[in-house]
Amino acid sequence: MAATRKAPAATWRGLALGRDPVRRAIYVVGMLPAASTFYFGLMDQLGADPQKTLERTLGLWALRFLIACLTITPLRRLGGPNLVRYRRSIGLLAFYYAALHLTVYTVLDQGLDLSAIWADILKRPYITIGMLAFLVLVPLAVTSNAAMIRRLGGTAWQRLHRLIYLAAAAAAVHFIMLVKSWPAEPLIYAALVAGLLLLRLVFKLQRRARPDRRARPEAARA
Repeated sequence: MAATRKAPAATWRGLALGRDPVRRAIYVVGMLPAASTFYFGLMDQLGADPQKTLERTLGLWALRFLIACLTITPLRRLGGPNLVRYRRSIGLLAFYYAALHLTVYTVLDQGLDLSAIWADILKRPYITIGMLAFLVLVPLAVTSNAAMIRRLGGTAWQRLHRLIYLAAAAAAVHFIMLVKSWPAEPLIYAALVAGLLLLRLVFKLQRRARPDRRARPEAARA
């Protein structure tokens, strides 16, 4: 019974601010763009279409935090700072922004009309892809805590969280399709995601090659 109570509590702590002051600072600073955008919306300072500006700004920050999260491992492997302990915090920020983005769409844009939302998902490919990105992020956010790592096991947890690459790719495609043109900004984000995916492939191939190098001297001795 006690173990059952601890798991939801640990899950909630993983989704909330946590105890580490640096992580708390990351969450607080990371949510400032959302707070400022909502404030400007309340002050009627988001332009001619405030709802659209609010929705797109939140979605854009979700994509930015996804890219920042994916950058941490390559940065460490290329000799940069080791920020791995803060990767989950940044990933959760991406989820929070994606959830806010989706909330603005479902509540302000569609008025919580489930039939209209479902029809929109089926009719508009960019919404279908955006919804896919969000659905992929949900299990990643729920399992972003030490209790779920222990429950799933390290290998299974890592395999699950590799889906963040799928979420980032889907989010980048969603952004490109949403703007319905070819401005530089969405293409830059798409290029960053593609570059990070390519780096991951390179690192994976390097890992596979290392055992072969170690095996050669043993084979020579034999």
